[in-house]
Amino acid sequence: MIERPLWLERVQRGWTQRPVVWLSGVRRVGKTTITRMLPDAVYMNCDLPSSVRALEDPELFLGTQAADAVLVFDEVHRLDDPSRLLKIAADEYPQLKILATGSSTLAATRKFSDSLAGRKRSIHLCPVLWEECAEPFQVPDLDRRLLHGGLPELLLAGRKNPEFLNEWIDSFYARDILELFGIRNRQGFLALFRLLLRQSGGQLDYTQLANLSEMSRVTVKSHLEAMQIAHVVHLLRPFHGGGKREIVSRPKCYGFDTGFVTFEKGWDEIRAEDRGLLWEHLVLDSLRFHYADDHIYYWQDKSHREIDFVIRRGRNRVDVVECKINPDRIDPRPIEAFRALYPAGDNYVVSPTVKTPTLLRRGELIIKAIDTRHLPV
Repeated sequence: MIERPLWLERVQRGWTQRPVVWLSGVRRVGKTTITRMLPDAVYMNCDLPSSVRALEDPELFLGTQAADAVLVFDEVHRLDDPSRLLKIAADEYPQLKILATGSSTLAATRKFSDSLAGRKRSIHLCPVLWEECAEPFQVPDLDRRLLHGGLPELLLAGRKNPEFLNEWIDSFYARDILELFGIRNRQGFLALFRLLLRQSGGQLDYTQLANLSEMSRVTVKSHLEAMQIAHVVHLLRPFHGGGKREIVSRPKCYGFDTGFVTFEKGWDEIRAEDRGLLWEHLVLDSLRFHYADDHIYYWQDKSHREIDFVIRRGRNRVDVVECKINPDRIDPRPIEAFRALYPAGDNYVVSPTVKTPTLLRRGELIIKAIDTRHLPV
């Protein structure tokens, strides 16, 4: 078993805020591994008929548990009415610590009749973060992390396995999309998903996506929403504050894992020109670990000056995060243009080569060079 202590600490912290922690993430990302790390937890695999039978009467099951028990409901969305179980646990047995796992956000699937507002703390488990690679994974090679991706099984494999990736995509559709969302257009849905992986990191063009996938714009947007809920794509909104030349409406779309992005692009090795875009994906995962999704943006103006990530830190304060393999090659001009509009905030360049945070001066700008381990929190 490969341990992921950063996430276990987050689960423990979630219980100090709410009785139920909802741990979601794509299949094979390591949710079950984290549940197995909890000492003395009562573990219920909701894929098993025996667990389903035991949980048919929530009051009977919950009432027989020790007052301070830790209960794990793995793949809880397999139950007929999972929200009923979790609501009863939170309302009637608040002393219990509940960890429930699933592939998607809780409130958005057809099986959940209650969002459990005020009762749960949600955690989205990302593929293995770059800062996790050195320990315990012992994967200091950036190219391996970029090419293999961050699903633990793929990351530790001696070679990249196309059969695993194809089987994962088929299982994702059958067990998540079809069962939870009822989307029956398998061919169209997967064609769109693969297309988004190939275009990962770029701006969305719904008309182009509709033409290439041979579906309507309405269907494309509906399928894209299901993908977001299931955590396989993430939309990054443009930051704007009223500047006339800012991009205001076109989000960027990032695939959930660099291993699948490189697979769909047909890359079997990482070239120098590939690293920058893929490194953005790893930095985004680390940012999402530290910040809420609605605090993370990108910025671009109509002169095509662009900031990789903008972090809203307060009412008038925004931080700039640029991603560079070599921090010395950072171009200060986009930051200067951005700071002319939004002067308050810190500037960062995030690089895998930085071991100790360092200050760089570029004209009037002060930029802090850091690794993902040193992101501000």
